[in-house]
This record gives sequence, structure tokens and C-alpha cells, in this order.
Amino acid sequence: MTLPVRGLVAAALLFAADQLSKWAVTGPLGIDHLGAAREVTGFFALRFVPNIGVSLGLLPADGDGTRWALVAMTGAIALGVAIWMTREKKPADQIALGLVLGGALGNILDRVRFGYVVDFADLHFGEWRPFLVFNVADAAITIGVVLLLLRALLVRDTQSTAGQPSSSAESPHA
Repeated sequence: MTLPVRGLVAAALLFAADQLSKWAVTGPLGIDHLGAAREVTGFFALRFVPNIGVSLGLLPADGDGTRWALVAMTGAIALGVAIWMTREKKPADQIALGLVLGGALGNILDRVRFGYVVDFADLHFGEWRPFLVFNVADAAITIGVVLLLLRALLVRDTQSTAGQPSSSAESPHA
């Protein structure tokens, strides 16, 4: 087994960017309590939202038991992604998995430290908000999953993982 260096680097960089952005918003910018917000442009604001659930606010963890169950569940998913990444041979897929892993770890750390995930990015067009308030980790997880899906659906692999033509290819010596 070779280490998926590209994926690990992507995960580490994403994790750092996620935690740095959350620190900047809640620290120096002071957007650290419910209702705190700062309009950046006509379509983007920084708005503090403590997310006690998972995606779309599902599975709210409003008590210690559910909080730690959610940490365990998302930790198990992150472990599965990490194992998949170590077995993945395609560099682009390793990077996509690294985005998912780094994002998951960033959100898990928030939940362990605070009991919720710090969300702050509010993309809106007037009063229309096509997305819930999110963070860098959420965006990376989404991008990583979309990249994996697009590659699975649109990219045809002509080589097996061992670098040999796939078994369905005609042998020139047949």
C-alpha cells in the first residue's frame, strides 16, 4: 500500500483552511453569537449559525448523548473515507476524497470542541437563499462528492488499477 500523498495533503490543507476561516470569523471579526452578521456584498454575508445537526439540519444533536453519537457516526464515515483514499489509485479521486476527509475532520473538531459546527457563509440573492448557511468544510465535502460522482459517471477508465489493459480489451496475441 502506498500513501495517498495528494489526498492527505488536500485533507490537511482543507482542514487548516476550514479552521482558520472559522477562527477569523468568530475571533477577529467578532461574528460569534446568534444574530451576529456582516454583509460582505449584495449576495454574500458572514452570519454566525451554530449547526447542531448534520447536513440540512437533519439529526439534531441537542443533548450530550446525541452530540457524541453524531461525533462517532461522522468519525466512522471519515475513517471509511480515509480507508477508501488509501486504496484509491487515481490521483484525482484521492484529492476529491481528501477534500471530503478534511472537511469531515474540520466539522468533527467543531462538534467536539463546541457541541455544534460553526457555519458562517451566507450566499443569497436578495431574500432568496438557495443554500443554508455553510462553512469551508461543508463546501469542500460537497465539491469532493460532486467530483467523485462526475468522475464515476463521465470518466472512462481504460486501464486496470495494475496498469494493465482491462480484461475486456482484446489481446493482440489471441
